[in-house]
Amino acid sequence: MSLAHALAAGRSARNVVLLGDPQQLEQPQRGAHPEGAEVAALVHVLGGGKTIADESGLFLDETWRLHPAICRFTSELFYEGRLRSRPGLERQALSGDGIPFAGSGLFFVPVVHTGNQNSSPEEAEAVARIARSLLAPGVKWTDSKGVARRIGESDVLVVAPYNAQVAALIDRLPRGVRVGTVDKFQGQQAPVVIYSMTSSSAEDAPRGMRFLYNPNRLNVATSRAQCISILVATRRLLEPECSTPEQMRWANGLCRYRELATEVRLS
Repeated sequence: MSLAHALAAGRSARNVVLLGDPQQLEQPQRGAHPEGAEVAALVHVLGGGKTIADESGLFLDETWRLHPAICRFTSELFYEGRLRSRPGLERQALSGDGIPFAGSGLFFVPVVHTGNQNSSPEEAEAVARIARSLLAPGVKWTDSKGVARRIGESDVLVVAPYNAQVAALIDRLPRGVRVGTVDKFQGQQAPVVIYSMTSSSAEDAPRGMRFLYNPNRLNVATSRAQCISILVATRRLLEPECSTPEQMRWANGLCRYRELATEVRLS
């Protein structure tokens, strides 16, 4: 919620409690506003930090979703190292003979393509192959209580930055697999999340680096995963030509993901 809306609502109360996560997606904006009016109220309170100071508020430092292997990345990049996994989440894992995404954590699947902007048939096909391997007989998902069962279509969530890529993915994936944009899935979760970045390079991104590399969007996309996060992208996205410190910060999140991830090449 923007500061302007929070101030307007606050006129009807004696006290205001701000509850939220400024490191996730911002409130959708319509119309033109003076610069700064769209900034979330909590962002003003944080004063440039990523998490709230102890003297200013309460930071909820436990995730009830993320396996520790994913939480380490999320905590380092977005929450100043203060986020930790709730006990028991380390039990969350995938298992199965021959599955390339066994266990838990971050995975990176490189796909070669050029000239793609808001749709990539190469990545759509790669995601379809990944989904087929995950949904093969014998692949099991173990939850935080240690209960194992066969993974189902609804346990796989596929995210893309653009509606055109979402449409291409829907055409290739089983009907039960959830597919949508980052905005659609904020607040949801699944054992496995596949993020198709779609564009062939930073220059090809239709809405520029600010949209494709946005740290908040990367946070939302990858932190939907309870156990396995799979990033599907070209290597060229890891080498953008940055001309400002802000662009370098945007690219840093994606590059850090790659550093921590296990690479899987589709044969």
